[in-house]
Amino acid sequence: MIIGVPKEIKEQEHRVAIIPAGVHTLRAKGHQVLVERGAGEGSGFSEEAYRRAGAEILPDRKQLYAEAELIYKVKEPLPSEYDLLREGQILFTYLHLAPAPDLTKTLLAKKVIGIAYETVETLDGRKPLLEPMSEIAGKMSIHVGAYYLSKPLGGRGVLIGGVPGVPPATVVILGGGTVGYNAAKVAAGMGAWIYLLEVDPARMRRLDELLPENVTTLMSSTMSLEECLKRADVLIGAVLISGARTPRLVTRQMLSLMKPGAVIVDVSVDQGGCVETTRPTTHADPVYQVDGILHYCVANMPGAFSRTATFALTNVTLPYALELADKGWRRAIKGNGGLSRGLNVALGQITHPAVAKAHDLPYVPPDEVIKEHA
Repeated sequence: MIIGVPKEIKEQEHRVAIIPAGVHTLRAKGHQVLVERGAGEGSGFSEEAYRRAGAEILPDRKQLYAEAELIYKVKEPLPSEYDLLREGQILFTYLHLAPAPDLTKTLLAKKVIGIAYETVETLDGRKPLLEPMSEIAGKMSIHVGAYYLSKPLGGRGVLIGGVPGVPPATVVILGGGTVGYNAAKVAAGMGAWIYLLEVDPARMRRLDELLPENVTTLMSSTMSLEECLKRADVLIGAVLISGARTPRLVTRQMLSLMKPGAVIVDVSVDQGGCVETTRPTTHADPVYQVDGILHYCVANMPGAFSRTATFALTNVTLPYALELADKGWRRAIKGNGGLSRGLNVALGQITHPAVAKAHDLPYVPPDEVIKEHA
């Protein structure tokens, strides 16, 4: 199969879908790999490194999209890339379609095979292609929150770990998944006091076992959330419902409960955000204020630590990319339930129930699409 690796064009996105060692693995299985010129620079990989691994370097993005059967990316296509996609082409990347009607309509109209990293799911409920980026974003969220708490940047002027005789900052985390756990771990290590809100009692018990005593788990409800908002110096949005738009747990009215200069870091912005006042920002212009509350809502947080993120991403995506290249998407989907759950759109049909619900469009199971177009 011909695999194309384009240079990411989202603002301040420095990751690349594959490291040179991954190219070597694909080439060893007989696949052709096309890499756009400069694709790896932001992660510290030279064109020569890709050439030595067996890739062909293309200066022309249009040529790469025209020749590639599988587009292997990090972030969703932007409008300038829409016309480059074609019917039957496999798009393997983070898609986050629930809050993206224009992209969804484009992929349906183009009859692209869209497999989203974030909805690939193992039988035990793990999301192996989302986990490493969630780990980075969770750890990063606390560093970001601590930074923007400083008074010169618009924050309350509270040091996250406090000092002897002065209490530390209070961090409130919504969601106890991978993002929430990693955020709590880092915040606890920095000496903050943490309230972690979760809806799954079994998960809370597990978090209590894993996390230190300065983390308190609470059953999430409107009342518990409102009480925590009154105490919060930093609020971390770490809510995820697979494939669906994130529920807006924090309304604009609730911001009035928070202290002026408190910081919101909404990691769930990719799926629409769990705060009503969330809107996507970039690393170039990451924050804005609403009602005296600082919001950090960068939609590609791990892109700031691109080298770490690129290695971590290749580690988990490469086996799936190999399976798609070796078998083709139909055989790979039929033989791998995790990939089947990753299929969001195929040949003009929505093949993930949460995406279909988000756009009020019909859902067609992947097996039916495959049978229809066998």
